[in-house]
Amino acid sequence: MASSAGLLLLLLLLSIQSRAENTTDWEAVVCAGSACYTAHRHKLSAEDAQLHCSKKGGNLATVKSEEEAWHIQGALTQLLLLGPPLQERPKFWIGLQREKGTCSDSSLPLKGFSWLGDGEDSQYNNWYKEVRSTCTHRRCVSLILDLSVPGLASSLSKWVDGPCGHSGFPGMNIEGFVCKFSFKGMCRPLTLGGPGQVNYTTPFQATSSSLQAVPFASMATVACEDGNEGRQHYFLCKEKAPSEFDWDSSGPLCVSPKFGCDFNNGGCQQDCFEGGDGSFRCGCRPGFRLLDDLVSCASRNPCSSSPCGGEATCFPGSLGTDFTCHCPPGYQLDSTQRDCVDVDECRDNPCAQDCVNTPGSFRCECWVGFEPGGPEEGACVDVDECAPGHSPCAQSCTNTEGSFYCSCEEGYELAEEDGTQCLDVDECEVQQGGLCDSLCFNTEGSFRCGCLPGWELDPNGVSCTGGHTSLGPPTGFLRKTRKWRRKLQSSATVSSRSGDNPEGTSTVVPSNRRLSLPARVPTSLPPSEMLAPSATPGVWMEPSTHYPTATTGHRESAGEDFTAKQSDEQGTDGQQLLLFYILGTVVAILLLLALALGLLVCRKRRAKKEEKKQQPQSAADSYAWVPERAESRAMENPYSPTPGTDC
Repeated sequence: MASSAGLLLLLLLLSIQSRAENTTDWEAVVCAGSACYTAHRHKLSAEDAQLHCSKKGGNLATVKSEEEAWHIQGALTQLLLLGPPLQERPKFWIGLQREKGTCSDSSLPLKGFSWLGDGEDSQYNNWYKEVRSTCTHRRCVSLILDLSVPGLASSLSKWVDGPCGHSGFPGMNIEGFVCKFSFKGMCRPLTLGGPGQVNYTTPFQATSSSLQAVPFASMATVACEDGNEGRQHYFLCKEKAPSEFDWDSSGPLCVSPKFGCDFNNGGCQQDCFEGGDGSFRCGCRPGFRLLDDLVSCASRNPCSSSPCGGEATCFPGSLGTDFTCHCPPGYQLDSTQRDCVDVDECRDNPCAQDCVNTPGSFRCECWVGFEPGGPEEGACVDVDECAPGHSPCAQSCTNTEGSFYCSCEEGYELAEEDGTQCLDVDECEVQQGGLCDSLCFNTEGSFRCGCLPGWELDPNGVSCTGGHTSLGPPTGFLRKTRKWRRKLQSSATVSSRSGDNPEGTSTVVPSNRRLSLPARVPTSLPPSEMLAPSATPGVWMEPSTHYPTATTGHRESAGEDFTAKQSDEQGTDGQQLLLFYILGTVVAILLLLALALGLLVCRKRRAKKEEKKQQPQSAADSYAWVPERAESRAMENPYSPTPGTDC
């Protein structure tokens, strides 16, 4: 029983010790430039760590440069000296996170993550391995320290991403976090002229006695030892002038006649001069002057410390106690009056067309279709895209202000691909046979009309008239056939409208360079012997062709209208006559076939009759033969007394 109680007590003590370790916040501080970094050994989730930093006026640390990474590494190195030893690969949260729904981007330095506080991107990165490609969970970045490698202070910690953790589970191997606090300026650390101790209390409630720079508004507590036990001095870091920060004290601190200048150079920055009674004072080397604190020295040339940054140049004042910063052309002073920023000259529109701002200057550019001109031509002049040897057009090119356009000659059209090439127009296909009365032949850039055999092309190059080889029938016969043709056309129209043709009523358009026929001309020609006149048998009339001299203006006068109308009627009569010949030929052939078939049938019948008459008569022809089946039945009669007989 006693052993069980002792075991429970031991477990309770271990639990209390573990809980105390988890709640203890060991802290290390490093200040440099205009920021302080605090490293904490406290196991918290990323969200709780950010809350801890924000309550003190900061955020989880950013690592935007290698210099900043070294400051954080110094704070972590100091932290490892506090508290119990850590595991070999501890992790500390920094302020680099990626929200849920934001995907990783391997092409960016931060891989899709962003810094807390300002959200600005940075080019510096130090990834341990490729980040996990996911968009469904929030991810946070931590610094991983490899304690198995000696010389931790001489190598930078790598970045690694992972889950952000929660209150019950801060994350795998998470041992703490790093905060960052920014300030407008820093004070130099205090120097003692005798034995004593200095402790600094920062605005973010961190205490240290070994700061290399003390942030603005920090409190310094000085406790002197030799002869001043229990006496303390308090000093505050103040802003004495714009961008100038110093302590509200003067003279060396903890001065002891016992040590004089022998202890820490009397607290003086440069020279220390002892008096005969054990007192001493501080002095400065040639070219420097003693400041108001009676300890520090500053150059008599205020520009010796390079107070102006960037492109700014420092110019000392007339008394040698002040200075001014000047910027080169194209720059202007920023709000601190100590650095320069670029001036955007393009806001004043100094260019004729486009203006591109550059650091400290600008340049003018011309729009597309323009080029810089000479001294007497102006800033930008139009580029003649249609100049000989440079035209992008296949045929005609027209230059415009800043551009151009292409056009084609009559009989061609622009291609839709790039608008510079020309394609031949198939006039016979576009007009559907309306250009010529009979036949239409497409040519490169134009067309020509032709006529059927027996017809001649009119001088107008479009109509066809009957020549001396015309096969036209008498006028009276043509009048009779016109009415029959109209009925045939009307029945074809009704048939096409009623949907008999499943392919629709659109005519088949011939491809380029093929013969095109009007709708009223039959597509099949009669045999050559039928197209030739009876007076001159065996003569074949080739279709007459002619290139039209003009495509417009043939029907401007009444006489021309009458001639064209008469020519059209003659062409119609000839077509009707050809159709009549074709139908008559088909009927005649069918009649001949029927006649030949009838003669063949008659001959076969006559041959059969003659064969029957020539066959000889025999005696057996008058007898009636009894079927073999009847004899077999008589032989099997069961009632016959003698088998095989009827009696």
